[in-house]
Amino acid sequence: MLLIASQQVNAQLRDYLNLPDHDDKKYYLGIGLIYNNARFQVSQHPSFLTNDSVMVVEPENTGGFGLAGMHTLRLSPRFEIRAIFPQLLFAYKNLTYHIKYPDPNKNETPIMTKKVESILIGLPIHLKFRSDRIGNFRVYMFAGGKIEYDLASNSTARKAEDLVKLKKYDYGVEAGVGFNFYFPVFILSPEIKISNGLGNIHSRDVNLKYSSSIDQLNSRMIVFSLIFEG
Repeated sequence: MLLIASQQVNAQLRDYLNLPDHDDKKYYLGIGLIYNNARFQVSQHPSFLTNDSVMVVEPENTGGFGLAGMHTLRLSPRFEIRAIFPQLLFAYKNLTYHIKYPDPNKNETPIMTKKVESILIGLPIHLKFRSDRIGNFRVYMFAGGKIEYDLASNSTARKAEDLVKLKKYDYGVEAGVGFNFYFPVFILSPEIKISNGLGNIHSRDVNLKYSSSIDQLNSRMIVFSLIFEG
């Protein structure tokens, strides 16, 4: 009687769980809908102190969006490796300049905002640590690195003196936390991560007014994702 009762309880728990066999998969796919909030970390060039035109350079937080494909390999009940490819992000990182002597002939004002657009193809790779599954819920943490290529890079442009030139490649580190909600036919995972670029993506040009005052630009981004997996 105890054996029969135990089997009935296990069957009931299994009926209660959505996608009960999902944790047995070694590899599974997903897709992510992304919102990002991006900005620059600005390091001023030593010549900035002698610059008689640009007084202050301030970065601004700006929103963007993107899509990503998720490839996950299960290593153990606790650990997974996830590669995000392709990841396509549209990111906007603005810089506000305070100009001491604005030139009205060039439509300059005392405060000028330069809108810098990036179209990023990236390959983040994360190591995930997962908690126990509690019913149809689980929490996980992850950390890893990324490489990115900017399709909108203007590092070779020469035609405009108000450019802020960016290099094509960037690399960095990422970390975050997410939550798995198991539904009958898919898993929904809200996720937030911090993504920091380690490389200097500024292509400095001493002949450009808005570029010469900056030494380094490092990317900073907070990324919110809704991930659908099956």
